[in-house]
Amino acid sequence: MSKKEKFISLAESRMQKALHMIHLVGNLSNKNNYEYTDKEVKKIITSLEDAVKNVKKRFESSSKDDMFDFKF
Repeated sequence: MSKKEKFISLAESRMQKALHMIHLVGNLSNKNNYEYTDKEVKKIITSLEDAVKNVKKRFESSSKDDMFDFKF
């Protein structure tokens, strides 16, 4: 398998998983099932936005950054 083929295969697989998990996070917005504060929602959104910014930065500079850890 070439580097390009490996990239395509892994990118498709990882993106499907990432998009699915983001969808599941979105399910937490159902107030019939969950209770949350605006502060908690802001923390989730900020963490997701920071993660996307980090991915963009890594592709632009090919640098490796530390992994993100999320906790309330």
